[in-house]
Amino acid sequence: MPHFNLNGVKYETTDDGYLLDLNQWNDDVARYMAKAEGLGDLTGPRWEIILFLRWFYKEYAISPMVKILMKELEKKYGPEKASREYLYELFPHGPSKQGTRIAGLPKPHDCID
Repeated sequence: MPHFNLNGVKYETTDDGYLLDLNQWNDDVARYMAKAEGLGDLTGPRWEIILFLRWFYKEYAISPMVKILMKELEKKYGPEKASREYLYELFPHGPSKQGTRIAGLPKPHDCID
């Protein structure tokens, strides 16, 4: 089973790199995953999206597809933070797929980003 070790703890993942135990997620895990995906240090804007994704999952019990993510971000933050260009600049491998992976959430269903 795929996994990584961080601070003496084993984190099991799916073949796509999503955490199997969502309760294991923490800030250090997010930072580790972001660096492993080539994003470097997590910036304020990336944290904002990660925390929004976690809020969305807690609220609706699903990881949002990119269209839903953009729609909900626009409601909360306005169009500039909900644009496709902005989100893909933060998460080049897909704001829904890469964002939810780093946020410690399940892979969004039927997501093509």
